This record gives sequence, structure tokens and C-alpha cells, in this order.
Amino acid sequence: MAERSTAAVDVADKSGGSGGEQKPPADEAEKATADGTTAQDSDDCDAADGVRTADTEGSGTQPAEEPTEESTEESPEPAPTAPPPSRAAQPPQPPELHSGHKLARRYRLEECVTRLDGFSSWRAVDEKLRRAVGVHLLAADHPRARPVLAAARSAALLGDPRFVQVLDAVEEDNLVYVVHEWLPDATSLATLLASGPLPTHEAYQLVSQIAQAMAAAHREGLSHLRLTPGCVLRTAAGQYRIRGLAVNAALRGITSDHPQRTDTEAIGALLYASLTRRWPYREDAYGLSGMAELTGDSLVPPDQVRAGVHRGLSELAMRALVNDGATASRQEQPCTTPEELTKAVAALPRIRPPEPDFAVPPPYQRPVRPQGGYGTPAARPPLAAGGPPAAVVPPAPPALPGRTGKALKWSVSALLIAALGLGSWQLADALMKGDASAPDPGRSPIAQQKAPQSDPTGKPVEISLAKDFDPFGSDGTENGDRVPAAVDGDPDTYWQTSRYANAKFGNLKNGVGLIIDLGEQQQVSSVRIDFVGDTSVDFLAASKNTADMPASLGDFSKVSSDSGSKVELKAEKPIRTQYILLWLTELPLTPEGNYRGRIAEVEVLS
Repeated sequence: MAERSTAAVDVADKSGGSGGEQKPPADEAEKATADGTTAQDSDDCDAADGVRTADTEGSGTQPAEEPTEESTEESPEPAPTAPPPSRAAQPPQPPELHSGHKLARRYRLEECVTRLDGFSSWRAVDEKLRRAVGVHLLAADHPRARPVLAAARSAALLGDPRFVQVLDAVEEDNLVYVVHEWLPDATSLATLLASGPLPTHEAYQLVSQIAQAMAAAHREGLSHLRLTPGCVLRTAAGQYRIRGLAVNAALRGITSDHPQRTDTEAIGALLYASLTRRWPYREDAYGLSGMAELTGDSLVPPDQVRAGVHRGLSELAMRALVNDGATASRQEQPCTTPEELTKAVAALPRIRPPEPDFAVPPPYQRPVRPQGGYGTPAARPPLAAGGPPAAVVPPAPPALPGRTGKALKWSVSALLIAALGLGSWQLADALMKGDASAPDPGRSPIAQQKAPQSDPTGKPVEISLAKDFDPFGSDGTENGDRVPAAVDGDPDTYWQTSRYANAKFGNLKNGVGLIIDLGEQQQVSSVRIDFVGDTSVDFLAASKNTADMPASLGDFSKVSSDSGSKVELKAEKPIRTQYILLWLTELPLTPEGNYRGRIAEVEVLS
């Protein structure tokens, strides 16, 4: 391999493209091979997008139709035609290569997946290592050959496994080629979106992994500038990988004055498409419908385009897409770099994967015992003289030997008498001493030993910590600085929610609440709450094995619910837990004319 550069090279310096910021056009006319090769599972972003036109010899013009006899008679004098396009203005074309051609006596070309603007992309085989690879080819005198080599060598030095790795970058025989990994088991995001939007957890993983990877690349001075659904691959293990770092932009001469902002907006567009299966801009692109028929020129949040979209991810997409200071909530600042986007993703409440569905086993069917020995028909009884067959009487089981049988019977009888005597003695002793924990005569001693001993109920349980809980809000908090007032023992102080337009939280969320931390696993039988105004509330509890404070509503299970200004929420039987959630579901009207929930005091009883 040729000598590698040790510093990241800005592709914009030598690409010959314009110096201003360029957004990749949605319907760019891209050319495929003349033999109509399909681009499924291609490593080229354009091929994966499925946007193709015909290309014959790289001239980009269609052959003129020959005039017929009729048209010749009507027009004896041929009309003046425009001069043919200048060959000097077109990029040099790579040598005519075909399947089976070898590069460096090692890389055997198998299938051409893209031919565009003077370069071609191939699926090939590395015969030395016996593995599939991808190859980009262009002529050495192509104006973008030097930027492509510099970008490939800089990307190869990154060595981040979240990117498709550049394996070689070579110039030889008037040809420049870049060899990169080929992932046959990976699926592009464009293919995934063809069947519908991604699940919420998958969209969260997508934006998290892509933002972290691009933040690491920008720290090394590298940018992508052409992040599209075809450039993002999902492996069989669920990891997202990015292909074409710096190289794809260099091949097409794409540059940007603000590369971090360009890549951040591209990540926002990918998240938007993953949540809605729509491209956020007017034009259709990458197999996705645009938003022109719905919104015109305005940008609408994903949760207003499709029902059930996670609100936090919807706002995150808008913060990445809109970089002029306007966001969906107008409360959060826009993200203009992948680093800022990574921090915004980390600030979201954790989105857990859905619980796996377990198939219900079929009902047990009792096997049919075969008749006779080893499945053979049973022997038929002999016929009685002049009548039906005689019934076969099964032989009686053999009796125990004389002395052994008597000894075994006496041993069993002695054990039974001893057990009854021991139980009677324990019962009598407990009754004479007046012990409250006397064994239950209706149960055996072994069952009484296994019965759990419940702690006394009705005693106050000390509250270690209280925290506000707002998983559906834009910032995840709900007046957290006032939470201590709900557990300070003073009924004149209270914690209160934000103001809402109606009792159902202005139809913005399902509820808010307080998490009560008991410090360690405790027995809880009821919770008493003093509200300011009649309020509807649910009593939820985390499982007894929960060691860390839960971060989502799904980590709690409902115990009971009630409404009023003074409520006592009771469990059917005492439970053991460390974390309790008081989840407000309907708010009272305040004298100011809005709706707010106020908790003056909380008491937990064992």
C-alpha cells in the first residue's frame, strides 16, 4: 500500500468543488452499469438509495434518432444542430474493466454496482485473504483522484470499528482504487425503512451510536458530508456502522464550510426518517416520501406526523435538524455538532428494549400406552367352551418375606407414632406458655416452618429520599427543587407540578409524580398522601430486586389508586420494595384558573 498520511486531510482543499456548504441533492442523477446490474447490498450509498439512470460510455448524452424517409422529404435542408459537447470538459473515465479483472494480482472484480461521474464501485474478492471487499475505481488523472487518496488514507488511520474500514488506497497503472470492507450480513437503513418505521428502542440506538461515532471522527478532523440511509448499516448483532467516511464526499466533490453542522443535520434527518418513514424535506429521497404534500415549506415534528412517536426522540430530531434557533419545544437549544447531539441523547431517559414474547407451549397430552409387550398386540385370552372369552385376572403382587415384612411394618408404625407425639407435645407446650407464635394445628410442622413471618403493619417507614419523576416531559424534570417540601413533616409546605391547560396535563403527557426511596428494601402496606385540592393518584412500586432508582414508568407495577384531598392507598397484602412511585393522573383546578397538582405531605406505613 502506498505511504499513508498521518494527519486528517480536508477534502475540500483539493476536490475542485465549491467552497460553500452543499446539501446532497435528493434526486441526484446517478448512473449504473450498462448491463443493468442491481445494487442490492451494495456498499455504495447511491446504489443503496436506488436512484439510477443509464450510462453508456460516460458521455452522458443519448444517441440521436435517425431521420425517416418522410421527415427527409418534408425537410430537404437539415436543421442546424448544436456542436457536440467538448470531451475536455468531462472527467476522465477509468479503463474499461470487466468482471474477473484483477487489481494488484489480488483483488478480483465481481460485480459493478455503481458507475457515476468518472468513477465506478465494485464488489470484489480478495483472493489472498479469501474474503469479499468493496472497491472504488477512477482514473489517475481524474481531478478528484488526489483528494480521494488523501481522504481514504486519513479514514484508514482512524481505525474506529463503528466505521466500515478502508483496507487499501493505491495508485498504479494510471488507476486509483480504494479497497474497503464488505459486510454481507449487514442491512442498510434504507432497506430497513422499506418495511416501516423503526421501533422506538432501535431508533434510540441508531441516533446514539451514529452521533457518538461522528463525534469521534470530528475530533480527528474527519467528516462525512453525505450521511444518507444507504450509508448506515445494521449488523446482525444490532450494531450500526457507517460507510464512506470522507471518501464518499471526495468521490463526488462535496464540500462544506461547516462540516460538523452538516453531519449533525444529516443525523437528525436519519432519526426523523427512522421515526416516521418520511424524509423531513419537501422532495422525495432515498425511497422515502417527502413532506411537501403535508407541510409545504415548514418542518413538522415527527410526533405530529405519526402517532405513537416517542416525544423525547421527536424533539431530539428537531434540535438536530433546525439550526437557526427554532426547535419544536422552543425550550431547548439546537444541536449544531455531533458532540452536542451525543450529550443530548445521553440526557434522555433510558429507553429499554421491549420484553421478548415467549411462545405458549402446547397443552400436555398424555401418551397412549401400547397394548401388549413392546407395542405388540396383547395376547387374546382363550375361548371358554361354548361362551365368551374368559376374563384375565392380573396376578397379585408378591408379598414381602415374613420377618422382613413384619419389621418394615413395625418401623413405619413407630415413626408415625413419634411424629404425632412430637406435634402434640409442641402444641401443648405452646398453649401452656401462651406463645402468640404457636404452630397452627391445621398445618403440618414442616409447612409451619416454611410459612413467611410478616413484620407488624401500620408503623411509619422512614423516607430516605424523594425525587420528581417526569418521563414524558421535554427536560425530564418537574419542579425538582421543591420536592423536599412534600416529605418535610410540615403540611403548610408542598411540592407542586407545572401549570397545565386542563386536568389531563393539557393532553401533553399521561402524568407526573414523585419517587419515594426508602433507603433499603422495606415492608409497605399503605401510603398516606395530603393533597391541596382533589387529585387522582396511582400507587406503584418497583420489584423487590430493584437495586437502582428506576428511570422509566415501565419499571413500576401498579398497587392501588384513589382520588381526593386526603387519600390512603393500601396494598391487598404487604409488599416489600425500596422504591415507591406516587403517579398523579388528574389535576385539580387552582384559584388562578389553571390546573396544578400539589402534594403537602407523604407518609409510608409498614
